[in-house]
Amino acid sequence: MRILLVEDDVALSDVLARGLREHAFAVDVAADGEAALYFAAINPYDAVVLDVALPRRDGLSVCRELRAKGSTTRILMLTARDAIADRIAGLDAGADDYLSKPFDLGELLARLRALMRRSGSVGERVLCVRDLELDTHNQTARRAGKEIALTTKEYALLEYLVRNADRVLGRREISEHVWDENYDPVSNLIESYINRLRRKIDDGHSHSLIRTRRGAGYVLQVTER
Repeated sequence: MRILLVEDDVALSDVLARGLREHAFAVDVAADGEAALYFAAINPYDAVVLDVALPRRDGLSVCRELRAKGSTTRILMLTARDAIADRIAGLDAGADDYLSKPFDLGELLARLRALMRRSGSVGERVLCVRDLELDTHNQTARRAGKEIALTTKEYALLEYLVRNADRVLGRREISEHVWDENYDPVSNLIESYINRLRRKIDDGHSHSLIRTRRGAGYVLQVTER
């Protein structure tokens, strides 16, 4: 899942971005409201974590403009203020949820999972495709009951494939949801990760789940065709 994190406190932003990435999120970071609107205009995001007190454009203004432009991306607002009036202002601006500072990373992750469930982007905690099972909270994978050791990015890619099982995914779509702005579109990074997943997921099994559709992309194939 790809997140836009909008926070002008560099130290906090670094901590949050690192924590989110460690939990398999792709994260782009903006330090002010204008940058946030720019990123949101050029990239698809599954959620926006948006601070209220920002330079150039405050978070409430950013939220209102995103909604005015028709964005339905889930927005979680962060603020040091916890007065009821401030919460109401954030929700009225179009935010989906509100989290007051200071907060624990675990709570932020739980709030994001809840927002994704609400949007239909994330379903149950355990995802099952044939004999492949993913625990989305612990970010673990098993096939035929055997646990598979995955890196954070391998897991993120596998989860995206599982959530879109039987649908061919092009390189651009995969990069937009699994990688951040630093992804190089001319690299063979996606192919490399697909090959690594194939070795870990499919080797030793009669049914290969991860397939290549030449000229189109990749698909986690559930049904035989």
